[in-house]
Amino acid sequence: MKMIKVEGLIKKFGDNAAVDNISLEIEEGEIFGLLGPNGAGKSTIINILCGLLSRDRGKVEILGRDINKDPNAAKKNIGIVPQDIAIYDDLTAFENISFFAGLYGLKGNLLKNRVQETLEFVGLADKAKSRPSDFSGGMKRRLNIACAIAHRPKLIIMDEPTVGIDPQSRNHILQSVRKLNELGSTIIYTSHYMEEVEELCSRIAIIDHGKVIAEGTNEELKGIVTNINSVWIMVDSVSRVNADALRAIKGVVNVEIAEYLIKVDSSVDMNNLDKLILYFTENLIAIKSIETKTPNLESVFLTLTGRKLRD
Repeated sequence: MKMIKVEGLIKKFGDNAAVDNISLEIEEGEIFGLLGPNGAGKSTIINILCGLLSRDRGKVEILGRDINKDPNAAKKNIGIVPQDIAIYDDLTAFENISFFAGLYGLKGNLLKNRVQETLEFVGLADKAKSRPSDFSGGMKRRLNIACAIAHRPKLIIMDEPTVGIDPQSRNHILQSVRKLNELGSTIIYTSHYMEEVEELCSRIAIIDHGKVIAEGTNEELKGIVTNINSVWIMVDSVSRVNADALRAIKGVVNVEIAEYLIKVDSSVDMNNLDKLILYFTENLIAIKSIETKTPNLESVFLTLTGRKLRD
């Protein structure tokens, strides 16, 4: 079943189309990445999905229900982890989670049990009676997540959940994202850390100027940019390397030779690394190192948008 179905979504602010005829489908059980530079339209899309912002045109369904016709059914299935930390410094960690979980109708022993389970899940069980004013940035981020998931939503929207925190807290949050997904939650994940999106997301949409300019798996997006893999081979001497012989190997499209380095470009659908190695061994050319250079998501993003993600 589709968790989210968006068709022809448009939202304008004055003459500016923040969301310009976007269509998306997200399956249940996915970790779906939304990538885009600042001002691309990600936050507007998220606010529309959460019911915080009305759309000008288009259709949005969550679990088959139109969010305009049945907003309460949609909202009860959503947990939102906002980029700006939304917790109360004058409440304890336990009280913060209790407050937000209570908004979804949890009460009594069920509420207490869920809050305790959630504190344990985010690694803050020993801080239940502590106030966030005494927490580190990473602990506040983890409490922010806890407030969004205690009611066990089917869809969790995580908007920059690791911004401005230490590596240990970031790793804890990334592990939590995987675990939540394993437990059955569909997750929409935005981040300005490209490596997080590459590591976590099963599919990714790149958004720029209010439009989806590319969508697919990590490998599919890389394929949009190039159909070439490069292998860099370091040798002790290039004097006996025959570039024409390398070019004759099936799949090779280009060879460059520099001091101690041979760069071989091949078609991505041709696995010929064994033949390249065989050439060097048969010709008694000692290989010092081999490195495969493939495009990463950062290079895909830069090629498609002309900007780095953090610009």
